[in-house]
Amino acid sequence: MQRLAILGSTGSIGTSTLDVAARHPDRFRVFALTAHQRIDRLFEQCLAFLPEIAVVGDAHGAAELEQKLRAARLNTEVAYGPQALSAVASSSGCDAVVAAIVGGAGLASSLAAARAGKKILLANKEALVMSGALFMRTVAQHGATLLPLDSEHNAIFQCLSTGSCRGTGVERLILTASGGPFLQRELDTLDGVTPEQACKHPNWVMGRKISVDSATMMNKGLETIEARWLFDMPPERIEVLIHPQSVIHSMVAYADQSVLAQLGNPDMRTPIAHAMAYPQRVDSGVAPLDLTRMANLSFHTPDLARFPCLRLGLQVLRDGCTASVTLNAANEIAVDAFLHEKLRFTDIARLVERTLDRLPPLAGSATLEDILAADELARATARQFIAQLPTIRQAVGAVH
Repeated sequence: MQRLAILGSTGSIGTSTLDVAARHPDRFRVFALTAHQRIDRLFEQCLAFLPEIAVVGDAHGAAELEQKLRAARLNTEVAYGPQALSAVASSSGCDAVVAAIVGGAGLASSLAAARAGKKILLANKEALVMSGALFMRTVAQHGATLLPLDSEHNAIFQCLSTGSCRGTGVERLILTASGGPFLQRELDTLDGVTPEQACKHPNWVMGRKISVDSATMMNKGLETIEARWLFDMPPERIEVLIHPQSVIHSMVAYADQSVLAQLGNPDMRTPIAHAMAYPQRVDSGVAPLDLTRMANLSFHTPDLARFPCLRLGLQVLRDGCTASVTLNAANEIAVDAFLHEKLRFTDIARLVERTLDRLPPLAGSATLEDILAADELARATARQFIAQLPTIRQAVGAVH
């Protein structure tokens, strides 16, 4: 019986994790659930899974949840704030931590789980993007187990004989990408993309932030950085291929020219079930893949003019990931502004690039305090640039 702390339980990863857990009540028990603001949804999950503790973002949300729980005669303890998240992630009451909080907000609790030596099911790619060297060092020092939930990294993990690429004959890691909803759209129409259009992914059901990242392909830039740290792979041996069907989730190429791939329907419950039960296998609830219906599996090199956010992510990867904190922070600010209709879809890359150009990279020996300070500076700088977007558009347009 594994006791689970699910950080970000009301998001798409969290709800999929609970779906898998509900299918195997003899194997998994929910110790803790957390959400930032979705109190009603968190309350429903507490009714269904009876966690010992629930964590929300602030005191107001905690009071609201507490009232609902007591009216339902549930004894679930309620806490709030970042310190409560870290306390849950490191608690002796849980065996495994599902790190599914979106963005840089999930870094501290993920590190707390690593310091406590937990089994970490990592969906929060930003934790590794922001603090790759520090995070992996913490995992190793405290004997934590790190299992990736991103479909691409989970696919690579399944195709490797060990968790690392060093000394195993691995030649390349090939991350696949659907290309998102605008793969074929005319470039001169991208200025008019709406948040609703950007969030309508052709294959995957995801939260709004990751859906926009998929549309810009920033998610793939972040994932290449994550892969560099997860698998100890030199940056120049990590590639990205467009694969619109989202059936092959990633591949590993070996020195003997064997290429191993992991296939499956585009449903996050597959990698979640794999990580939850590892090294065993359990039913995920996902429909079987019908290969007879796969009339065409296509691949091509991404167009970096169409996807400037991917270009920026690959640039940061090739430069040694020292600017990855700025990349991630500026992107979070840009995507949030786009979702609130404060800037255009094509401004996301402009804002990120201008922020990268303005701020110096971090040293490889950066501490958590250094990382958090750089993150805050990048966010502040990106916010300042939002008011200057006409100038940024003109300057970047002149370069590209």
